[in-house]
Amino acid sequence: MKHFLNTNILLYKKMAEIKPVSAIIEEISPYYQERKKKKESGLIDSVPETEHTLVYESYKESLEPIYYFILDLMNDFGLKTEKLIDNFSPTPGSTQFSEMGTRATAMQQHASKVLGDVNTVLRSVLNIIYDLKDFRLRLQTYDDLKNPEKKDAALLSLKQIWMDKVDINKGNSSIKAMAMQQAGFVTLINAFLAAKDVKDITHNLDLNDVVKRVLIPRMQEFEYWVKQSEQELRKRYELEKNYLRSQVSSLKLYSRWAKPYLLAAQQLEQKISKNAALVKSFNRTILELTLLGKTEARPEKEILEETKKIPHRKYYSCILIDFIFRAVPAQANFIGRADVVFRAYSLNEDELKKLQQELDKSDVSDVLKLIEGTTEESLEKLQDEINFFLEEKPEEEAQAKSSDESNPFFALFGVYGKKTEKKQETATEDKEIEVKSDTWVEKEHYRKAAAETAAEMAFNLFDVYKKAHGMVSYT
Repeated sequence: MKHFLNTNILLYKKMAEIKPVSAIIEEISPYYQERKKKKESGLIDSVPETEHTLVYESYKESLEPIYYFILDLMNDFGLKTEKLIDNFSPTPGSTQFSEMGTRATAMQQHASKVLGDVNTVLRSVLNIIYDLKDFRLRLQTYDDLKNPEKKDAALLSLKQIWMDKVDINKGNSSIKAMAMQQAGFVTLINAFLAAKDVKDITHNLDLNDVVKRVLIPRMQEFEYWVKQSEQELRKRYELEKNYLRSQVSSLKLYSRWAKPYLLAAQQLEQKISKNAALVKSFNRTILELTLLGKTEARPEKEILEETKKIPHRKYYSCILIDFIFRAVPAQANFIGRADVVFRAYSLNEDELKKLQQELDKSDVSDVLKLIEGTTEESLEKLQDEINFFLEEKPEEEAQAKSSDESNPFFALFGVYGKKTEKKQETATEDKEIEVKSDTWVEKEHYRKAAAETAAEMAFNLFDVYKKAHGMVSYT
């Protein structure tokens, strides 16, 4: 619960610090960094290839059709569209503030309950692992008993355990009590430890008959106990391993159950904003939406033929559309003012990957990191021990598996290297992406073609909507 609240606060703070997507693009791209310097020097009008703004204000019609009209229009233009930002900031006096706050609280309570179950199961997993370690230590003694080199030491160890745990329950009749308290049995402990079996007592050890009569039945009891205790211990060991497997599965199941609640709770969180339009007593909400549409750009056929053998990255014509709604929450819709900004960019595949990486760092919708922190990270630290017990196989099976893996034909089916490839993929995902400057061919042909197409599409999107609807003002 504490971990959930702390992480929730951090996510809430990050919501106020999130940068506009246009600012991120201008930071990560060397090409747009150069254009930013030119704009500051007065050489160009805007950092994007082109920029258009429209304003629509109505207190009779809903604002939602504006968003969906433009979204459908982007799809009609052949753009692959995705939503990057979706935030809202209601005033404390608005009806939406109380409604969203109530829903968010309900989601948080559900999530915290499931996370409490996660912590309970996680503690259970830890306890099982410690128990399995103890069982394995005790079973190692029985395994050593079958090894000629370690047999004597293992036998002595088991005799000590038997005297301390089993025979001691006989009270004054136990070996230790008789050796220490009764005359004539001083050699009883040493004789018991020295004897290998019943036959050794009767034929090899120089003992009086009284001691032998006590020692022989005790040795028979011990031998029977060794067999029975090993069987029971191995059964308990396997049961504990099965229980560990079920608990790990439960832990993953609870994690999956918690994710929808955490995601919903985050999506219902209200962004902290200092926008002057948000007056505490007014019934107003600021909605921020950002769409990114892209399509691969290709130069003319002659240039493609000439440059196809020259290494180059893919370039995309990208349309970034920012919606800012200053809305009045009504019963079924939002009315008020909408500012829509159309920006055109030309981005290569490295810049798009870097943009996604930067959004993942600051994207507050990625609250799944919370559940990963409470489960996956905790499991990673225990993963080696969990795998050791869950993947443990008898010695014969392990040897058979080793011989199977030596088959060279397995490589043909991709058996080898799968785990290595997975680790490499994870390392690649975590690695910081470096965006290199354009080569001459990329800048003069591919970037240029992408920029021209993006500028044309941005204007067409703006122009089609402007003509389809009467605007108060536009630029």
